[in-house]
Amino acid sequence: RLPVPKLEDTIRRYLNAQKPLLNDDQFRKTEELALQFEKGVGRELHEQLVAQDNQNKHTSYITGPWFDMYLKSREPVVLNFNAFMSFNPDPKSEYNDQLIRATNMTVSAIRFMKTFRAGYLEPEVFHLNPEKSDTQIFKNIIRFVPSSVSWFGAYMVNAYPLDMSQYFRLFNSTRLPKPDKDELYTDEKAKHLLVLRNGNFYVFDVIDRDGSMLKPSEIQAHLKYILSDNSPAPAFPLGYLTSENRDTWALLRKNLLDNGNEEALKKVDSALFCLSLDDFSVKDFVHLSHTMLHGDGANRWYDKSFNLIITKDGTAGVNFEHSWGDGVAVLRFQNEVFKDSTKAPAIGPQSQPASVDSSRAVQKLDFKLNDALKTGITKAKQKFDATVEALSLNLIQFHEGGKDLLKQKKVSPDAVAQLAFQMAFLRQYNQTVATYESCSTAAFKHGRTETIRPASVHTKKCSEAFVREPSKHSTEELQKLIAECSKYHGRLTKEAAMGQGFDRHLFGLRCLASSRGTALPDFYQDPAYARLNHNIISTSTLVSPAVQLGGFGPVVSDGFGVGYQVHDDWIGCNVSSYPTRNGKEFLQCVHKSLEDIFNVLKGKKISS
Repeated sequence: RLPVPKLEDTIRRYLNAQKPLLNDDQFRKTEELALQFEKGVGRELHEQLVAQDNQNKHTSYITGPWFDMYLKSREPVVLNFNAFMSFNPDPKSEYNDQLIRATNMTVSAIRFMKTFRAGYLEPEVFHLNPEKSDTQIFKNIIRFVPSSVSWFGAYMVNAYPLDMSQYFRLFNSTRLPKPDKDELYTDEKAKHLLVLRNGNFYVFDVIDRDGSMLKPSEIQAHLKYILSDNSPAPAFPLGYLTSENRDTWALLRKNLLDNGNEEALKKVDSALFCLSLDDFSVKDFVHLSHTMLHGDGANRWYDKSFNLIITKDGTAGVNFEHSWGDGVAVLRFQNEVFKDSTKAPAIGPQSQPASVDSSRAVQKLDFKLNDALKTGITKAKQKFDATVEALSLNLIQFHEGGKDLLKQKKVSPDAVAQLAFQMAFLRQYNQTVATYESCSTAAFKHGRTETIRPASVHTKKCSEAFVREPSKHSTEELQKLIAECSKYHGRLTKEAAMGQGFDRHLFGLRCLASSRGTALPDFYQDPAYARLNHNIISTSTLVSPAVQLGGFGPVVSDGFGVGYQVHDDWIGCNVSSYPTRNGKEFLQCVHKSLEDIFNVLKGKKISS
């Protein structure tokens, strides 16, 4: 179970995270409020949280508040919550044809779903010592141990089974807009796939009445039929509604239902997933990021648990809604689908589609729109276009080193990437700001995420030395500063992964405080608390053989959304921003910072 940290630990960690962001006077005030909170109302709230947690052993203390945080938010899901991860191309280039890849990935996704539902999907396990635990012998032994104690057997060899309670929401699931708080809807009985092309909606069954998957050649035939349909794009594409403010969309959805679209909407909501087929090829990585993060708004249904997007040249990616689950579940799905569709593809370039009557099997959904709905769609499109117009995406690849060299120099690769972001922001804006790094707490029952706070007194000191006065320090001194950052970052990461961060705990206490209906404690009204939670640099990382790159929008209007990957011999970074920040310049500063760090680690002097 996810532990509730001790209150005194949380306050200590909170103050450590505040220190680099505040001057001495501000810090004294924040410290005073924090210590008052710890002795007074915070203690009461903490005891209440612990008591509540003890009464709800089937889940974790963060589950309810975290779902509420997502589902009560009224902001559009696109750019604010939905993230993307794009697949690597199929190693066999002739398999990157749109129809072939769409068929193979759809088949692999259904195989994954059937394996999962049958209870045969291999458990997700984090191996700290893979030589001992990631072996056939261990798997054979542990499979016969009763599940109530098998986790203990895994712990003995440093293998940590991860929570998989989110996985069922991958399929047949949609976030439904409701006034004040959305709902998650899942209908596992539905057997059809939703396909979007050119803003038109199509559905066809991919599971037969015995629960078996349709033959791949039949799926291929139906997708070919959709790809060759010459229907014009609708004048009022419904997809835009899922990019609206949630209350606005909830009202429009009610109108849709009242206007005779209940059956069609049920088909959309209950579909296995949404396959979006785009009619253009991807030009470069920036175009790829724009396509997967938001696309054109007409050919997506952002409320589905995920959209599998495949462009004309076979480039594929996943855009996923975030309330139901986190990156770990989506990544496992993508890893399995990539591996299966490339190693055991269902069809190939020579495969012929089945001779079936697709015009009968494929249903094109028709929506009845009144004037209010047409106006709603037009307004949604205008807002969407304006927001996307303001969004910049920029990428860099740093090829002068990666994980291998950093491990050789005994520093944490993740710590170095985070240090580079701190240095870059200091170089560009001359300040240290609230920074967020996401860390999975799936090692616990119903764990979600915890925040690592990468901006510390150590990164601030090191960044100032590199950016403001490199000539005043010897290479050895700079190496020592990097090592301190690495050690501290390693500690923060370990604490977060073990449920010992401070953000979720304080968030849980805050939710309890606001449910009392009285004024929030002074601690939460401190401007420094608000500033720490206004995450100007929001970061997330993943590395996988299936994934080419990932990204998300900035979480605040004056922020950067930083998706990054530290590979064996290079580092990739994908940054989103709005006009108040310059993402291109930020990445130039990140590149310079990485250059400087690597040079120092190699024992070289750095140029100013």
